[in-house]
Amino acid sequence: MVKLNAYISCNGDAREAAEFYKSVFGGEVYMDTYEKFAGKMPMLDADKDKIMHAYLKGDNGIELMMADTPTGVPFTKGSQISLSLSGEDEAVVRAYWDKLSEGGSVTMPMEKAPWGDVFGMLTDKFGINWMVDVTSAENADKV
Repeated sequence: MVKLNAYISCNGDAREAAEFYKSVFGGEVYMDTYEKFAGKMPMLDADKDKIMHAYLKGDNGIELMMADTPTGVPFTKGSQISLSLSGEDEAVVRAYWDKLSEGGSVTMPMEKAPWGDVFGMLTDKFGINWMVDVTSAENADKV
């Protein structure tokens, strides 16, 4: 199975946003801070308590993801939604990656991420930002 979700980039308020959307859609929120991955990836002290990934598994099949934008990465209000494509079958997910990247630009190559998945980011030829994730077995319940 492959999922396509909206992914919201926040400007330091991802925790608040996740709790707000939980109050709207119900369900459970799972969150990891940047500090959880200290030593596995570069990070500024100012970012350690920011949310690296939040996942709302809402009621009625609603799912939403979000994260705080790290220091030094441009944040433009109004354009903070990306599409997140994730699945456990690496061949299927990589085939989508290959097609999406044709004529576009890769902003982060597909490679092993600190949280255990294979992950990459790209902007397709229409200017749409994509996050593509091959979900590891240990993270399957968090996407």
